[in-house]
Amino acid sequence: MTYEVSSQTDDKQYMNNYRPAGFWMRFWAYVSDVVIVFSINGLVLSILNTFNAYDITLSIWTLSGIVSSLMFYIYFLLMTKFFNQTLGKMIFGLKVVPDNNQQLLTWTDLLFREVIGRFIYKSFFMLNLLYVVVAFNREKQGIHDIFGQTRVVHTS
Repeated sequence: MTYEVSSQTDDKQYMNNYRPAGFWMRFWAYVSDVVIVFSINGLVLSILNTFNAYDITLSIWTLSGIVSSLMFYIYFLLMTKFFNQTLGKMIFGLKVVPDNNQQLLTWTDLLFREVIGRFIYKSFFMLNLLYVVVAFNREKQGIHDIFGQTRVVHTS
């Protein structure tokens, strides 16, 4: 019983060191990231267009759609893994931290947060409204944060 109490106290002390980032800060950081990914996709797809590979289709998917989606997920996954923040989060002074006393984000946490969580949002347009959960959640966590056991906090 004593172990549980001290563990909860440690978790509270750990989380008290951080100030959760609210909906609007996260929204503008995400908009910045989307502009960045869109720009990267434009460069990559223009190279594909040079080789006339732009119109290749695989069943109902086009090569450009597949490349764009992969770039989106890879950008968020790798930037968050190696820097704990994307370029948009860097601009707005935010970072992603584990929801527990771990020092580093694990690949499993990030796959659930950045790939599975975002895929659920992107699967159906109406599910994008789930981002609003951040505004009303006491801990300022979105569904993808809860899946990945992470939270977004201010860096200073």
